[in-house]
Amino acid sequence: MSEHHGYSEDDVQREVTELQGKSATAASLFDLRRIIGALFVLYGVIVTIAGINPSDADLDKAEGVNINLWTGLGMLLLGIFFLVWLKLRPTPPPTPAEPPQDERAE
Repeated sequence: MSEHHGYSEDDVQREVTELQGKSATAASLFDLRRIIGALFVLYGVIVTIAGINPSDADLDKAEGVNINLWTGLGMLLLGIFFLVWLKLRPTPPPTPAEPPQDERAE
């Protein structure tokens, strides 16, 4: 015999559903594509800004190529790619494990 402690089966199911929703939110929040994309966009903006007005010494070091500008733009594109990928193919929510057939019959 099981004791109910004032909880109905609906209360338990509602709580399980709420926890599953929180788990799915946490999974999507900490998706590596979001973290990598955000970091590349952030650093891409910083490096691109540094490359907008390069000094003559910087250009001489890179044999006349504005390496900060090109690297920053590449980082921006890569970060945007990761964020678009996340948007187009979101993380699927975790599926609850179903008990085996013999346990459900009880």
